[in-house]
Amino acid sequence: MQAAPSLSSTAPRRVAVLGAGIVGLSTAWQLQRDGFEVTVIDRARPGQGASFGNGAQLSYAYVQPLADPSIWAQLPKLLFSRDSAFSLRLRLDPQQWAWGLRFLAACRADVSARSTAELLRLAEESREALQRLLADTQADCDFQASGKLVMFGSEASFAAARRQMDLQRRLGGAEQHALSLAECLQVEPALAGSGAQHVGGIYTPGECAADCARLCDALHGVLQARGVRFVIGDRVGGSAGALRREGDRLVAVQAGERWVEADAFVAALGTGVAAFARQLGASVPVYPLKGYSLTLGVPDAPGLAPQVSITDAQRKVVFARLGQRLRVAGLAELAGHDTTLDPRRVAQLRRSAREVFPLACSGNDVQAWAGLRPATPTAVPILGQVAGAPRNLLFNAGQGALGFTLAAGSAQRVSHLLQGAVGRARGVAVSRSVAVPAA
Repeated sequence: MQAAPSLSSTAPRRVAVLGAGIVGLSTAWQLQRDGFEVTVIDRARPGQGASFGNGAQLSYAYVQPLADPSIWAQLPKLLFSRDSAFSLRLRLDPQQWAWGLRFLAACRADVSARSTAELLRLAEESREALQRLLADTQADCDFQASGKLVMFGSEASFAAARRQMDLQRRLGGAEQHALSLAECLQVEPALAGSGAQHVGGIYTPGECAADCARLCDALHGVLQARGVRFVIGDRVGGSAGALRREGDRLVAVQAGERWVEADAFVAALGTGVAAFARQLGASVPVYPLKGYSLTLGVPDAPGLAPQVSITDAQRKVVFARLGQRLRVAGLAELAGHDTTLDPRRVAQLRRSAREVFPLACSGNDVQAWAGLRPATPTAVPILGQVAGAPRNLLFNAGQGALGFTLAAGSAQRVSHLLQGAVGRARGVAVSRSVAVPAA
């Protein structure tokens, strides 16, 4: 999926962003900053989907796709174990089966390495773009650049992590260090309560964390103050008649009783993007991966709750400090569009939290959440035009569990595509931006 020669016969000045999660709001901020007139449309208040309770880690150096050769050996457990961190719940859903087959086809070393390289480039762009966004908006979102430790429970998994670290170093990845258990405890003393469970870790000092929902709230306010129009509370489309086309261009979308016209459109609809694309006769390989999180109050006593972001590689659980709260997140279920809280999964996450930080996670001040991450089979998002869709419609979708991490860089790439269309319409030279392939 690549940038077409042009998006419109005239320079697109009015852009409608469909979706008000962190990806859509980052896109709206970037477009408004770059001189476009922007309208944002969503059925829910900004930041209420996958952005609301995500893992809160900005993991620029940890982008290795879920699709990996190791999946093949794990396949029986993924299909039949109720406690697997990643589980497949097969349904009578053609989209699920098609996505699953593409996912398995991507579980090859060459595909994983290529996807990792692409995601590292996009992640580094996102790091720089988010720094600009935070400096511009002064958003209060519990942002901290405290670094990240990924802890390993066996020598074999630690050795595999060191090999991945070496690969990413060759690819130009961020600064990382392999640390002994004693060195890990020096970086994060709160791990002392579970130290015997680990053999060592990979430390990345440049990693960050922030409250994505609070950032969405701040962006909503800043963008409104700067003249961005929000149409909130109405679903985009809903039937083929709710989208107005003229030839190969989309000219308006219906939101409730209103029609929103624009010169160009950006689909940042999360897990709803696949159904939206089908309305237009196109196909995007995006399917939900259900995840869970807990938000806990932390003790006032120092040294009990972590300051550094932590990932327990064995349990596949992440921990991120958000002021006086701790976000605990993990699990991935390929189970359709169901967002109900499974008490067994919530208990599994709470048990993991108590095992890793027993002194910080023993209380009852817990908020549980479940949400749907819009994932592509390779984990590489779809940025740009899609075959069969209107030529003035760009997609910004499929960031999966890396939605918060990749949002700002994805927005920048989409804006570059639209700026390129403006430059071509005005007859000036522009640099050509290429959409990231989905598979």
